[in-house]
Amino acid sequence: MGHLYQSILDTVGNTPAVKINNIGPEKVNLYVKIESFNPMGSVKDRLALGVIEDAERSGVLKPGQTIVEATSGNTGIGLAMVCAQKGYPLVIVMAENFSIERRRMIRFLGAKVILTPSSDMGTGMIAKVNELVETHGWWQPSQFDNPANAEMHERTTAVEILDDFAEIGLDYWVTGFGTSGTLGGVSRALRQKSPDTKIMVCEPDNSQILGSGISQQRNPDGTYQTHPNFRPHLMQGWSPNFIPRFAEEAMEAKNIDELIPINGNFAIQCTMDLAQKEGIFVGTSSGATFAGALQVAETAPEGSNILCMLPDTGERYLSTPLFESIVEDMSDEEIEISRSTPGYRFDVSTVPVDEPEKPEVPGELDPAALAEVASILEQNQEQVLMFSLEWCEFCWSVRKMLAACDIPYVTVDLDSVAFQENDRGGKILAVLNQQNDWPTIPQIYVGGEFVGGATDLFDIGKAGELQPKLSARNIPYNESINRDPYSFLPAWLHPR
Repeated sequence: MGHLYQSILDTVGNTPAVKINNIGPEKVNLYVKIESFNPMGSVKDRLALGVIEDAERSGVLKPGQTIVEATSGNTGIGLAMVCAQKGYPLVIVMAENFSIERRRMIRFLGAKVILTPSSDMGTGMIAKVNELVETHGWWQPSQFDNPANAEMHERTTAVEILDDFAEIGLDYWVTGFGTSGTLGGVSRALRQKSPDTKIMVCEPDNSQILGSGISQQRNPDGTYQTHPNFRPHLMQGWSPNFIPRFAEEAMEAKNIDELIPINGNFAIQCTMDLAQKEGIFVGTSSGATFAGALQVAETAPEGSNILCMLPDTGERYLSTPLFESIVEDMSDEEIEISRSTPGYRFDVSTVPVDEPEKPEVPGELDPAALAEVASILEQNQEQVLMFSLEWCEFCWSVRKMLAACDIPYVTVDLDSVAFQENDRGGKILAVLNQQNDWPTIPQIYVGGEFVGGATDLFDIGKAGELQPKLSARNIPYNESINRDPYSFLPAWLHPR
């Protein structure tokens, strides 16, 4: 913090350990290590940087070589950041049931995302990666088995923890596991340099693969078989459908003192409590780990110091059950607050009853604007033409619909830089408003015929009236598209 860095990669790590003040028993000191302070918002930024730089040092990763990896999302986001900075093409393989936010972030960072059936789980993702590696010769980080994963945590995460607790001591370290790189690397360092620290590992209560006592089986080619005790669970990024190598090693080395089963509903509650009582915004896997830390805190001796890992940010979970109870519209209580003052109310007109609006008297239209509108309409008699604003939500919704249906169109953005001099755009809008008796934007023409605004276009599309208008002017469109036009509106604009 507060330094000059040579690249975004230099900001990975050194995340804060923050004391919890409002949740849990007062007799202990409960801290959380907030990994969302990493540049891409999760602990997996460490893994991504560690495995790629290790591969560069060893020479197995060549300059410009494509990287491919299976991930539930956070590793993919971290890899996408590193690849963007270092210039490697990246392909991520992800099961279709992982959150939409993750795949969109990965694509936004310039990588490709290949989806696999959710029924095939983690092993299906890995199988697809293996096919791509064999076919294309791409490099695979193999996050579940690459020693550089755990080594990165041993030399960064563990060192940070030991430094933070050097003076007061650390009695319990609480973590979950995904690839188990954090578990493997940190547990090795703690056993060596802080042997009195108890290592507590959480897993879903309905999918206790570590706690089952059943060893992990592999196929003849070394790939993982689905563990017989695995069940689908809530915590994305936690507990794949097999026991990863680093978790196996931690168990064999007796580096785990206790396994804690976590209830999914309690995990969601803890995630929300962290946000609403501590101001710490994290995801479900963090809430689940914190649920385990609270269970540890209940029985820990007075004065114990407990550190809980919080792997990522809550922004990865907006489309998951974590946000199911968080509504977009105002609640009854919020509506009541809104009604408590007279201004900016949604349920009444802001125009005083005794002062009705006066109809506007049309002013004199600009001759140049009149000529320009006539010219634009003349040039686009055989087109879909939209007079619009660059960033208007309704205009963007129309653009998305036209693009999705493969309908070519011309747009005239009246607020763009090209139309700002001498209020050129405003003068054109005044002409359109008077000619069409239409006060809003967008204003849309199909083959020279004015059809109205965004919702008017959507209505004739739903009614089956748009297609004949397009055909009459030989304007192409994709006849196979069968989608409600209103679905292109942002959620807050959907008609109730």
